Amino acid sequence: MTTPDKPEPTPRVDVHEASALFREILQLTAEFEVDVSAALSVNRRDFEAMQHLVMSGSLSPTEIARRLGVTTAAATVIVDRLTSAGHVRREPHPTDRRAVVVVPEPASIVQAMDRILPLIRGVDSALDDFIPAEQAAITEYLRRVAAVYRDQLGA
Repeated sequence: MTTPDKPEPTPRVDVHEASALFREILQLTAEFEVDVSAALSVNRRDFEAMQHLVMSGSLSPTEIARRLGVTTAAATVIVDRLTSAGHVRREPHPTDRRAVVVVPEPASIVQAMDRILPLIRGVDSALDDFIPAEQAAITEYLRRVAAVYRDQLGA
């Protein structure tokens, strides 16, 4: 019975250990993003925008808004904060003189990658001790998990 003092417990769902570990990895990823965001003195949404800029290079504010799923006004605020923090700069668009692009500062890219690359390399090297057939099975499992996520998102 649910009372104001004691809410109904969340039902336990039995899953494979791999699924539980995958959930733990998702939680650790969120914690890692908080840690990197703090190191860069930005909030998580601003860090998400920085990730897109680091991976894609210069983007328009409209494209940043689209990728983050926010309004263009919200993207402008994000770009303003990143500009004030010295992580990006606005430059004239190369083909549209009325528009601007947001350019990541090279020093900020280095600062972000100094925190992120060790994780990427560590995760990648975790496969090195597996034989090719095991690597293929792990890759197929992750491919299927990604497909489940895309399916749930309607993508």
